[in-house]
Amino acid sequence: MLFPDYRGRRMRMNESFRRMVRETKISADDLILPLFAISGKNKKEAIPSMPGHARLSTDLLVKKAAQAKAAGIPGIMIFGLPDKKDPLGTRAYAKDGIVQRAVREVKNKVPELAVITDVCLCQYTDHGHCGIVEKGGIIDNDGTLDLLARTALSHVNAGADMVAPSDMMDGRVAEIRGMLDENGYSQIPIMSYAVKYCSAYYGPFRDAADSAPQFGDRRTYQMDPANAQEAIREATMDIEEGADIIMVKPALPYLDIICRVRDEIDLPVAAYNVSGEFSMIKAAEKMGWVDGQKVMMETLTAIRRAGADIILTYFALEAAELINS
Repeated sequence: MLFPDYRGRRMRMNESFRRMVRETKISADDLILPLFAISGKNKKEAIPSMPGHARLSTDLLVKKAAQAKAAGIPGIMIFGLPDKKDPLGTRAYAKDGIVQRAVREVKNKVPELAVITDVCLCQYTDHGHCGIVEKGGIIDNDGTLDLLARTALSHVNAGADMVAPSDMMDGRVAEIRGMLDENGYSQIPIMSYAVKYCSAYYGPFRDAADSAPQFGDRRTYQMDPANAQEAIREATMDIEEGADIIMVKPALPYLDIICRVRDEIDLPVAAYNVSGEFSMIKAAEKMGWVDGQKVMMETLTAIRRAGADIILTYFALEAAELINS
């Protein structure tokens, strides 16, 4: 089709036409809101690098969860900050751990909301790594698997509807799937952070969750940002081990990866619009350099257009309220 027989502007001339032919649409159903749980009551600790977000005691986290439910958001992801840390991250799988308490309270007060829990050790270990550390600073992959599975089981025992391992240890999905099945939880799905890159975009999150590694970095277990084919291998392995949803993290620098995973994988695909992506937009908005709401929606649309079925984003409430207005 060539001009003048084809005039693309015809279908752009008014908002009604633009809506009719819009190829990619965002709804509140596509969003998951991450939340940070801390101990205490009526306690709110602002996160300076993530404007509008805070670490919340469980009573306030329940109120935020109810707000998400009212906005039409189908689920939340809970991260926890423990009162104390140790080399084995024992508070991650304690029956009275912070995530476990938060899950119980949310499911008691907002039972219809899907509660997903992050399964990792980095917030709970005194060294800040996602697994057990051996002599010489080596991360013990196989020795970590049981602790991750115990963490997932403790979350489900507390009432979690889905678990999401983010550690990037080889074999952890199979270990978690086995642990859940053996304990009567074969119906609980696993959303695997299957394609998680060793990214500089996690900075604000590490401040929020107090989870920065105390030595070295996470390049021995998180993926090299230069690799694409490896993403398909990682996703395929996790599917074979029992994953129900495959996640790509971060989202914006890896839209090509989301697209490749969507093309080659027939499970639902999630993408994490991470803290650094959120905070850069908020900072530019504060400086008056961009229209924050428009950039937010353009960003979420791009992630959806790339192939993500589900978007975990700190914009979830703001976006849902805008969509619903």
